[in-house]
Amino acid sequence: MKKLFGVIGDPISHSMSPAMHNELFKIYNIDAHYQPFHVSRGNLNDAIKGFRAIGIAGFNITVPHKEAIIPLLDELDPLAEAIGAVNTVVNQEGKLIGCNTDGSGFVKGLLNQNQSINDKKVLIVGAGGAARAIYFTIAKEAPELLDICNRTPERAEQILNDCPFEVPSRVLNRQKAEESLETYDLIVQTTSIGMHPDIGQSPLSVHKLKPGAFVSDIIYNPLQTRLLKEAAVKGAGIQNGIDMFVYQGALAFEMWTGIGPDIERMRQKVLNQLGGLLC
Repeated sequence: MKKLFGVIGDPISHSMSPAMHNELFKIYNIDAHYQPFHVSRGNLNDAIKGFRAIGIAGFNITVPHKEAIIPLLDELDPLAEAIGAVNTVVNQEGKLIGCNTDGSGFVKGLLNQNQSINDKKVLIVGAGGAARAIYFTIAKEAPELLDICNRTPERAEQILNDCPFEVPSRVLNRQKAEESLETYDLIVQTTSIGMHPDIGQSPLSVHKLKPGAFVSDIIYNPLQTRLLKEAAVKGAGIQNGIDMFVYQGALAFEMWTGIGPDIERMRQKVLNQLGGLLC
């Protein structure tokens, strides 16, 4: 019997995950299908009941459900529990286990660009769900400094307070972050600022960017945001969100199937899919 996997979110039509995972099922001769499900906030509980009833093998979660789904699951892995958000669910003999591959996917993508974290000074821009997962995962790798810049300081403070790993860290507003930018070896942009169609926006001025710094933006449409373009002009190394997206998906696929998939095939499939959508 064909296994069913999927992704839930609101909206969901933009997701690259179905194309990526269905390609993998074909490559590895797995009798399965990955389906996007448009689930509004008010229908989340019913959707999970339906997944239990049909025995879905696993699924991903995107905005706005990463936190709201937690009470509806049977267990959380330690990292997802610490982060307080879930992006991957594994069905283990009827038990729905919540996991989080966002932070680990980001770090793996960073390592793929020959960028280490240990002893680096890092600035994270934003304090949403992705920022929280990335902050916790980077903190575990023992950077020298891990600061957060966010418009709402309370959300950033909450991340610092909840993190189980001790790391020197401060909450900065935009002005202070821009004034201190030459401090950082690595800047990670986690907000939606600069995403299509608002491609003229940038969350941060890079005027004081440190020579040789590395700037990573988790947005992948456009492939180069205004922030990345300006950072490149300043001589920085840059990375868009394709690496994080592909690696977090690979980790989920391995959880579901036990197979470590071909990362480059996944990357090419996503780039092909994006070809007709990029601004």
